[in-house]
Amino acid sequence: MSTMPGQDQPRSASQVLVALSGISRQDAEAVFGVLRVCYRSDQAFADLPQDATEGRPTVWTSTFEAADTRGEPRPASLTAPVTAELQGGPRAVRQMADVLARAFTVRELGVVAGDQEQELRLRLSSDRSGPL
Repeated sequence: MSTMPGQDQPRSASQVLVALSGISRQDAEAVFGVLRVCYRSDQAFADLPQDATEGRPTVWTSTFEAADTRGEPRPASLTAPVTAELQGGPRAVRQMADVLARAFTVRELGVVAGDQEQELRLRLSSDRSGPL
């Protein structure tokens, strides 16, 4: 379980952990930038690595508070497709997937549902004409 700054309790049902894997810093910034327009986050972009290390897996993570949406996302560009894993309460995960779908073309790759959490794997791209 993760916590947001200033919180002593584990992640709540309205918090969503987002993990982006195998992508450039530029694409991580694009995805997290879209989410930060809409949601409060646990960290600043300054914490992101400068770039992915060739030949080694790179994962960027951030936790977002999905209870209060504070802005509307705009379409964003990616240099390559991005795999995003969202983990949290089912309602918050689906809400965040809907926000991402307003900024990117989203294809659902899989979902694992538990009693109180859901993990959703998505493929994000800039091709707005692709399959949803």
